[in-house]
Amino acid sequence: MAVDPARPFKPVNIAVLTVSDTRTLDSDTSGALLAERVLAAGHRLVVRAIERDDAAQIASRLRGWIDDPAIDCVITTGGTGLTGRDVTPEALDLVRQSHGGKTIPGFGELFRWISFQSIGTSTVQSRAEAIVANGTYVFALPGSNGAVKDGWDRILAEQLDSRNRPCNFVELMPRLKEV
Repeated sequence: MAVDPARPFKPVNIAVLTVSDTRTLDSDTSGALLAERVLAAGHRLVVRAIERDDAAQIASRLRGWIDDPAIDCVITTGGTGLTGRDVTPEALDLVRQSHGGKTIPGFGELFRWISFQSIGTSTVQSRAEAIVANGTYVFALPGSNGAVKDGWDRILAEQLDSRNRPCNFVELMPRLKEV
């Protein structure tokens, strides 16, 4: 990361959603890890929740957060695999369609490239992805602690830092709702 110390840091309002049928806030280590990193970076953790592996329920939660002007970014953890219960990408697709959003293909591509360095070819089982809808970023990470570390430490920490050069997601925020 190339941080330009002359640029001001702008905290981002972030919501964290864990997608799981089995975790609770007490047992959700990946959500807790992500929340800790968000706060340590100087951002605001607006809300943290858990949602069951149900595309309609996940999409409903995401739509509510996307429509909330107090939330700039949502990061999900879990539900990006290949099994029948892994439906987070499908939920993002529902939200993208209903809110006229756009995919951010480079996020998933970069995540898998970074993940390959840690877990090898097993990364092909990840459907990590990102969208922007109604001016809000939504990033979907796998549910492991390693995936959260890779996604936050090696992508999102830089791209959600307004001082990152040559460019970052934060500087685009004022223009995300342009038509």
